[in-house]
Amino acid sequence: MASNITISQSVFDFLKALQNNNNKEWFEAHKPDFKKHQSEVKSFLEAAKTNLNHHDDIEKMKLFRIYRDVRFSKDKTPYKAHFAGFFSRLGAHLRGGYYIHIKPGESFLGAGFWAPNKEDLLRIRKELEMDASEFREVINQKELKSIWGELRGDEVKTAPKGFDKEHPDIDLIRKKQFVFMRSLSDEEVLSPSFLNKIDDSYKAIRPYFDLMSDILTTNLNGESILE
Repeated sequence: MASNITISQSVFDFLKALQNNNNKEWFEAHKPDFKKHQSEVKSFLEAAKTNLNHHDDIEKMKLFRIYRDVRFSKDKTPYKAHFAGFFSRLGAHLRGGYYIHIKPGESFLGAGFWAPNKEDLLRIRKELEMDASEFREVINQKELKSIWGELRGDEVKTAPKGFDKEHPDIDLIRKKQFVFMRSLSDEEVLSPSFLNKIDDSYKAIRPYFDLMSDILTTNLNGESILE
């Protein structure tokens, strides 16, 4: 297992400087520094992916671009003052993914389903409408909850169309996202054990992924929909 790769203090120093000088002139003048730190973070993410593949099937790893899309944003600063990566689980068979966000004072891990398509979202809601007991049992497991806390995600205000707003599990049914997040201190991110902490966190969320994979690859009768 890869464990000797770290995030250096210089990565944080660059991101802090970018936060304070978020303009094209400064960025272009410091582009060699950016490329160096981007390469360091990419190597770190590749090591995290290697670890993940020991206990999950990762289809691809993505390091997000530093450039912001400002077309529809009031914030016109051109660059993100963070590095972020995403690990996609194997396609139609597994679903979901893992996220990592590296920013001084605001680093965190994420896991789950950020933007389920409408078919998947309906399937999840129908499962919860029929019986949410197993779902609740999994998300309330002691180890998972001690590391990841509560299930998060944007919600509709009352109830999705076609669902009873008085349903006893409407708190889950109204969700549009099904994600977990774990905040990280700067000390944790810069620690020599950070790679192992990430992997331990991702292992702890596995029962949730196993359940969601089962839901999204079967119909309401529990029959496989995979060809």
